[in-house]
Amino acid sequence: MAQLPPGIRFITSFTRDQWYRAFIFSLTFLLYASFHLSRKPISIVKGELHKHCAAPQEVELNDKEYAARIQPVKKLSNVSQCGWEPFDKNNYKQLLGALDYSFLCAYAIGMYLSGIIGERLPIRYYLTVGMLASGFFTAMFGLGYFYNIHNLWFYIMAQIANGLVQTTGWPSVVTCIGNWFGKGRRGLIMGIWNSHTSVGNILGSLIAAYWVSTCWGLSFVMPGVIIAVMGIVCFLFLIEHPKDINCSCTPSSSSKTILNGACRFRVQMPTLNAKEMSKPQDPEMEHLLIDSENCSVSLNSSPVATGEGRHGTSAISFFGALRIPGVIEFSLCLLFAKLVSYTFLFWLPLYITNVEHLDAKRAGDLSTLFDVGGIFGGILAGLISDRLEKRASTCGMMLLLAAPTLYMFSAVSKMGLEATVVMLLISGALVNGPYALITTAVSADLGTHKSLKGNARALSTVTAIIDGTGSVGAALGPLLAGLISPSGWNNVFYMLMVADACALLFLLRLIQKELRCNADHTLFKEH
Repeated sequence: MAQLPPGIRFITSFTRDQWYRAFIFSLTFLLYASFHLSRKPISIVKGELHKHCAAPQEVELNDKEYAARIQPVKKLSNVSQCGWEPFDKNNYKQLLGALDYSFLCAYAIGMYLSGIIGERLPIRYYLTVGMLASGFFTAMFGLGYFYNIHNLWFYIMAQIANGLVQTTGWPSVVTCIGNWFGKGRRGLIMGIWNSHTSVGNILGSLIAAYWVSTCWGLSFVMPGVIIAVMGIVCFLFLIEHPKDINCSCTPSSSSKTILNGACRFRVQMPTLNAKEMSKPQDPEMEHLLIDSENCSVSLNSSPVATGEGRHGTSAISFFGALRIPGVIEFSLCLLFAKLVSYTFLFWLPLYITNVEHLDAKRAGDLSTLFDVGGIFGGILAGLISDRLEKRASTCGMMLLLAAPTLYMFSAVSKMGLEATVVMLLISGALVNGPYALITTAVSADLGTHKSLKGNARALSTVTAIIDGTGSVGAALGPLLAGLISPSGWNNVFYMLMVADACALLFLLRLIQKELRCNADHTLFKEH
């Protein structure tokens, strides 16, 4: 009998469940990448909506130039190339900041409601409708170019509507990925998965930059079409929960071990080639590391409740979710971390345009390096937090390094393009690392707290609370940048450094507990 080809042997080496997990991982990655792809164009188009120029001035046209326009005589003509009305005025930074604030404020308010609504509706339908609506409102902004619309309120209303419907995305995809993946190496897995944010930003920047100088309306219409198409893909293929297709999860047969009041247990991870992992839990981290998979693990001879009752259990209340240990601290930390990240998201291309004196397209292309750094930062944060089993300490370490890095970026970016490239990569990693870890692994950890007894429906509400609070910061950051930037870009960076310090401040209690528990663990082993 002939030996099977290597490719077939590779395919058949994975189980049916593993293939489904890989498929859901890839699908949710692409779905949320399309959300960020549709958010990025506004930051690229800002440089086109307002072009730096002097006030309308008299320019003498020679005979040949004027003949092509009217008639072959010398004449004075008023020429203005300051951008797209109403953003061509001197208060353009405030107007552009209003666009950002409209989207992000609507997003922050809608997020609190979205998680609660999402718990009560099928994720596939909820996410599909949200993506189709988001595609429509993203394209609607670009239609202002084709229909020659110069009313500020048209663009603000398009941003508000888009901000509201985009809140359907994050709670839905995190709930879905949390249903399919348990705690084993969750930080690394979700760190890789969360790179969809940066991938979406990069693709959105490249797509928007391609048309920004020739037809900026297409910079919005094309991303709108893409997210709408992905909404159809979501409707056709998304599987909300493993048990919907009878996927199984077999727990390890290894017995429990009592350690300093916490339990050591093993969980079989099909997605990791069935390698067993044994991780100690300390009191603080116990609520962060409870498995959310469709498995039963015996602790102290009492089975942990599984997700079997997902469709039969009641949804958790808003205040019930707030009582989960760590939710408030991580939510407030994310508020300031996201403030920094979204200020870069919406204002970085314009900053590069002003400092490096590049056109809108080249500035947009260069700004993607910040997101490239963010990919590595998210993966690194997940990997370190898995190894140390300390989510808060990992975030705190990166936030501590981020503040001086931002100061260096503001100083070095004025020294030339090469220095700017290096600092974009480093800043992107340190700024987006904590943000990525909190919105993914930490949210999934807290959403599967032991007090929830396997109620997977609660994950949507917990995720929405954390990301909704973070979105308040996301709304404030670009708004503050728009108000502060007229006094100088250095002041914007000082504001971002203060925000990073505040984010670290809210994690100090959790960091202290993690370090104390680690010391107690070491002392217990010595005795």
